[in-house]
Amino acid sequence: MAKIKLTKNEQKKQKDALKMFQRYLPTLMLKKQQLQAEIRLTEIRVNELKDEKTKFDELFKPWIGVFGEKDIFLPEMLTVAKVNTSWGNIAGVPIPIFEGAEFKITPYDLFRTPLWLDKAIEKLQQVFLLDLEAEVVAEQRKRLEHELKITTQRVNLFEKIKIPETKSNIKKIQVYLGDQQTAAVVRGKIAKRGLAKESSVAAGGDN
Repeated sequence: MAKIKLTKNEQKKQKDALKMFQRYLPTLMLKKQQLQAEIRLTEIRVNELKDEKTKFDELFKPWIGVFGEKDIFLPEMLTVAKVNTSWGNIAGVPIPIFEGAEFKITPYDLFRTPLWLDKAIEKLQQVFLLDLEAEVVAEQRKRLEHELKITTQRVNLFEKIKIPETKSNIKKIQVYLGDQQTAAVVRGKIAKRGLAKESSVAAGGDN
């Protein structure tokens, strides 16, 4: 704890600081709750995407054998050209929002490739979209968790250190100033008695 001046000016300074801490603490606590709620939403969305991906994996199982047909390697035929995102703001935190993706499909001869290829490419695009959105949601969570860590540190700083410390400083200054005032009153009374005694002695001498 830093050493403080035991003066009225310092007392005012500490009271002003206490008001500021008490004014901002509820805002910080509200922000902390909002961030925690948003992080839970990202967890829910990630689980939803995982469930959808699992369903697609089940649908693809019967197709695994045909994916290995001669001259057809599906993953190489479909690539992600661009991931589209926009930006949002949650509790002051800029986060990416998934808006879809653009794909590049390697040209193929419709007459020399099996009929299932078109459908497979369409389904694979859907799988890619799930994976890409999961990556964006993971980035959202990362940013929110970083801000939550900072906000929690500030809440703890205000709640557990700054407010108790400032209250203690104010009390210390009040006690000191009270003692000083009491001492001044006592000195005044002593001085008054001394003057009264001197006056009495002087009056007796005149007689």
